[in-house]
Amino acid sequence: MKKVFFISDLHLGARYTDDIHQAERRVTRWLDSVCDEMAELYLMGDILDYWYEYRYVVPRGYVRFFGKLAELSDKGVKIHWFIGNHDIWIFDYLPHELGIEVVDGSVVRDIMGSRFFLAHGDGVGRHSLMFRFMRTLFRNRLCQRLYAAVHPRWTVPFANGWSRMSRLSHKEVPSVDDSACLATRRYVEEYSAAHADIGYYVFGHFHVAEDIAMPNGSRMVVLGDWIKLYTYAVFDGTKLELRHADI
Repeated sequence: MKKVFFISDLHLGARYTDDIHQAERRVTRWLDSVCDEMAELYLMGDILDYWYEYRYVVPRGYVRFFGKLAELSDKGVKIHWFIGNHDIWIFDYLPHELGIEVVDGSVVRDIMGSRFFLAHGDGVGRHSLMFRFMRTLFRNRLCQRLYAAVHPRWTVPFANGWSRMSRLSHKEVPSVDDSACLATRRYVEEYSAAHADIGYYVFGHFHVAEDIAMPNGSRMVVLGDWIKLYTYAVFDGTKLELRHADI
């Protein structure tokens, strides 16, 4: 029986990784290993460490990964890409070229007979004023146009440097008790109390791999990352299970 797979926070192309091509090959090997079982693939945000597509130009790289997604899409696998806080600026190139659905924000949908709440995670729960300001700024259409007017020779090194500084300031794997993850957990507890029909809440963003039972019997699953953890989730229509990729 075909299954549904969830994965997040690959951060492909990150300049703080030892070998960006090896990181990409690792993901494509995993996709090859599960493709025969796959009915749908949910990419739950921060799949790319940085992406900004212009009207006629897109960033270099990701050839192996994009090629594999195109192959899966051509075989009939439904692919859903949730925008994260690193790959915010996906517009029409990837949907047009790869045949994928791009989702910005959270959605509730039925998957194989069960109801899921799905989101990257950065927009769920309470966050600091600065975080909310930056999130709004990055999604502002005028700011996007102004950013696009600057030549990529300046914007790409700037974005990569910012990402590298941010990651190096968080060298250790975060804890599920970190304030942002706790805020999301509290949100899910409150939301699930009023939405008993939702069985699963799936998030990326927090770089922890956790399966947390809610008081009403639903579950909050945080997918981990592919920087240190190499984890994903799979749903077979009966249960949602966190797994480690052995590749």
